[in-house]
Amino acid sequence: MSRDDAWKTFDRTAAEAGQTRIVDQFAADPDRLARMSVEAAGLYLDLSKQSWTRAAFDACLDLARASDVEGRRAALFAGEAVNLTEGRAVLHPALRAAPGADFKALGEPVSAEVDAVRADMKAYADAVRSGAEAGATERKFEAIVHVGIGGSDLGPRVVWDALRPLNPAIDLRFVANIDPRDMAEALTGLNPETTLVVVVSKTFTTQETLANAEAAKAWLAASLPAEGMTKHFIGVTAAPEKAGAFGCDRTFAFRDWVGGRYSLWSAVSLSCGIALGWDVFEQMLAGAAAMDEHFVSAPLEKNAPILLALAQVFNVDGLNRPARTVAPYAHALRRLPSFLQQLEMESNGKRVHRDGTPVTRQTCPVVFGEPGTNGQHAFFQQIHQGPQTVPAEFVIVAKTHADAPESPLWSNALAQGQALMLGKTTEAAKAEGLAQGLSEEEATRLAPHRTFTGNRPSTAILMDRLTPETLGALLALYEHKTFVEGVIWDINSFDQWGVELGKVLAKAILKDVDTGGPSADLDPSTAALMTRLMG
Repeated sequence: MSRDDAWKTFDRTAAEAGQTRIVDQFAADPDRLARMSVEAAGLYLDLSKQSWTRAAFDACLDLARASDVEGRRAALFAGEAVNLTEGRAVLHPALRAAPGADFKALGEPVSAEVDAVRADMKAYADAVRSGAEAGATERKFEAIVHVGIGGSDLGPRVVWDALRPLNPAIDLRFVANIDPRDMAEALTGLNPETTLVVVVSKTFTTQETLANAEAAKAWLAASLPAEGMTKHFIGVTAAPEKAGAFGCDRTFAFRDWVGGRYSLWSAVSLSCGIALGWDVFEQMLAGAAAMDEHFVSAPLEKNAPILLALAQVFNVDGLNRPARTVAPYAHALRRLPSFLQQLEMESNGKRVHRDGTPVTRQTCPVVFGEPGTNGQHAFFQQIHQGPQTVPAEFVIVAKTHADAPESPLWSNALAQGQALMLGKTTEAAKAEGLAQGLSEEEATRLAPHRTFTGNRPSTAILMDRLTPETLGALLALYEHKTFVEGVIWDINSFDQWGVELGKVLAKAILKDVDTGGPSADLDPSTAALMTRLMG
């Protein structure tokens, strides 16, 4: 089937599915749950509450085949230049492969280098934890301040929040915002003698990161002898010479085939490897590698990343639903929505195809979320009764804490998915009011306000426990999902030119500030705002 024909069938079956109710599809298709659920790398995905009919589900699979998802997947793992605008391979799977793998980037073997950097990271992490690597005054490090932004911050931050012990031997704090308040909060209560600063920047030119690194350097310099200062600074970068010039005692490298938002598996997460312990970090890599193996080997109809991607494409392009909410029912995963915002919206928020021609369909939806049950008391009102249909994704952990029953937590997640699908008719709402003792008139008046249209889709992703392995598998699941969507939309998921224009203009505005005010070619609104802010 040609790609054009596959899209036509997709559109037709989507239109038909839009006229049906999800709950009715279970009766029409007794095998629906078995067909639309899958287990992979310690995760269980249930996509049976999505809006697709059996015909639409099959049409989505045909679209994946016609888009050559399998061929593009092979190109990704073969290290071909899938990031075509920058001429780069995209090989984050190489970073979590077992030692001795044979990945190549544009034909260049890279696995030996990955193994060597990982061995150096392990040695340094173990040395810091044991005290063999210490600060300027020979005191053991008790805290790490991780300085980065974007992919150099969100990945390690979600890992730390998910896996951190309640009473860590080494505290780990993150600084990303250029607002000095962020750094001030991170440094509060820390002792410069026992604090290690890890500066993460691919190019070592990122404005926010360097400004924060300078602030950390000044804080350390106020208390430490100059000759030992460099022991407190570690650089993680693809530009080690710049990190060395800045004052980093040593650097850990990663290559340009590691995209920022896909880099948490690299030295970018060195701070996590230290603070969590190297064994924990390696277990997370193993979980991600297990998802990689599932992604490359499972058939399309039972492939977790592919099915998750197809559900999103179906909602966005088939049913015109331009937003999706993610609700992790585990406090430890509270940063997951923020991580996914960058992963998905920076990857697939694109307006042109790979050949540069404008897209004619929607691409990445808006992604937002909060942990359950917090979100239930915030935006769930909208997803239940608002006029727009917003697909929901529930990430559910059966056991989140050793000493407490979890059923009150996960029962809420199940109830939300059920309520979104079933809804409540006006007649049922009126009957409920009468049962509660309301008068006929009052029950009739309130019934429309208590009505839920239902027929709103959701996906459930379950795991027994949040372990390093299941966390690795979950994050890799979303990475591959994002890639598959990019293939189907025929866009490049691995560049981010939209980030660049604002950076360039910010430098120009700062130059104007340094020279006393707005330049003549600045637009009136920006010039007026600058003048007001300069006082």
